Formats: sequence, C-alpha cells, structure tokens
Amino acid sequence: MSLRNKVTLIGRTGKDVETIELENVLIAKVSLATSDFYKNSKGEKIEETQWHNLVAFGKTAEIMSKFVEKGNEIVVEGKITYRNYDDKEGNKRTITEIRVDEIVLVGGK
Repeated sequence: MSLRNKVTLIGRTGKDVETIELENVLIAKVSLATSDFYKNSKGEKIEETQWHNLVAFGKTAEIMSKFVEKGNEIVVEGKITYRNYDDKEGNKRTITEIRVDEIVLVGGK
C-alpha cells in the first residue's frame, strides 16, 4: 500500500457487517463511527462524530464477517477510495469509502 493514500481509523461499528460474494470474491461492508472531543468557548465538552463506510475484500472480508459485530471497537488501516454512479433519477452520486487492508479487534461493545 502506498503511503500517499493511507488512513488509520479507530472507532466503533454502527451495524453488523454485510457480506456479498461477487465473482467468487467475498466483500464485506460496515459503517464505522469515529469521535473527536473539544471544548467550546463556554468550556463545555463537545463530541463530534464522523461516519465512515468501510469495505473489505477476500481474507480481510472473511475476518470482518466472522468477528465484527455492531458496537465493536476496531482499528482499520487502508486507503480512501471514491466510486461514482447514477441514481434512479439519473443524478450523479459519489461514494467515499475506506478500503480496508488490515483490521485489529480492540475490544467488545
């Protein structure tokens, strides 16, 4: 993997892993929430959550499908990818995903 497009995220899964098999390759998808905390001008602690779409293929997808459940804390390493498609109304849409190359199971729910 190139260091020019590398991302590491630590967060909790937002749902159970969804899998599909396409041309004899297992594909796993799940959402991941990452949170950041800061204090506003009043000194109040504010939590900001970002959601990421994860996608994994092959052996990594197998691991995700067997061991990852909704609410699990995981660490993923991969790269940012973009896909374009036309929706039902013919509008162009772009999906941003993290293509997972490595996963570490940190803790339970």
